[in-house]
Amino acid sequence: MSNDQELKNIVKARYAQIATQEKTTNAASCCGATTPSNKVYNIMMEDYSETKGYVEAADLGLGCGLPTQFAKIKKGDTVIDLGSGAGNDCFVARHETGPEGKVIGIDFTPAMVQKARRNAEKMGYNNVEFREGDIDNMPVNEEVADVVVSNCVLNLVPNKEKVIREIFRVLKPGGHFSISDIVLMGVLPEALNEDAEMYAGCVAGAIQKDSYLQHIKQAGFQNIRLQKEKSISIPEDILGKYLRPEELMAFNQGGTGIYSITVYAEKPGATDESKETRFSTQQAASCQEGTGCC
Repeated sequence: MSNDQELKNIVKARYAQIATQEKTTNAASCCGATTPSNKVYNIMMEDYSETKGYVEAADLGLGCGLPTQFAKIKKGDTVIDLGSGAGNDCFVARHETGPEGKVIGIDFTPAMVQKARRNAEKMGYNNVEFREGDIDNMPVNEEVADVVVSNCVLNLVPNKEKVIREIFRVLKPGGHFSISDIVLMGVLPEALNEDAEMYAGCVAGAIQKDSYLQHIKQAGFQNIRLQKEKSISIPEDILGKYLRPEELMAFNQGGTGIYSITVYAEKPGATDESKETRFSTQQAASCQEGTGCC
């Protein structure tokens, strides 16, 4: 495919267009980047409508999970949202931090940043700000965040290890992250893996699940927890655009899995008291069926 900067330029250009698309178009395609499916309304996104703090105008249907659900955000926390888009997860996080907290959204697409700022102004949220920048080189000082969240974004960044190291840098000692993302188990067909549209569609840029978790561990994080996992099925009317019939059959029978995962991990340095407070507030969430630790 292209080099790292070319991939970033592809994603930035595509997401400038996605910022103006309808939510239904984004939901029925792969992250808004591919032709919408005629058979499936919702491929990846989760339903936020019952989530406290939800702002419908900020929901572009681009996520693959509900990272704030597992983020254990407390009143007064400083939260950073990576790839903040139109501000959806920032506004949900703001509900948890309250007016005494602070939420910083980071996105490298100017159109998304502008859209998010307009949404924040309409809501009168003075403690939510949006910064333009790359999440692998965040425009944020070190050790400023209590919590980092992200929803279906790291798969769009060529150097995921660098992003994870940046998350470690900006978190306070004892801080933690909750990230929803797309990962793989098995190998994608070359036609999908090399297609720029599928890269922007959150698929071709995904890496193996085991490698993803290993990068987190190698960055120095601890108490790594897989909070949620679900299989993602790409409709055949989308796959057929990239794969010949025999390739499509082989893919369907080959055992390759595309998954949405939500991962939680902590930066070392928390006091015993702060750890106990964090875990007691949402202990039940980490005991759901299909969760685990590594």
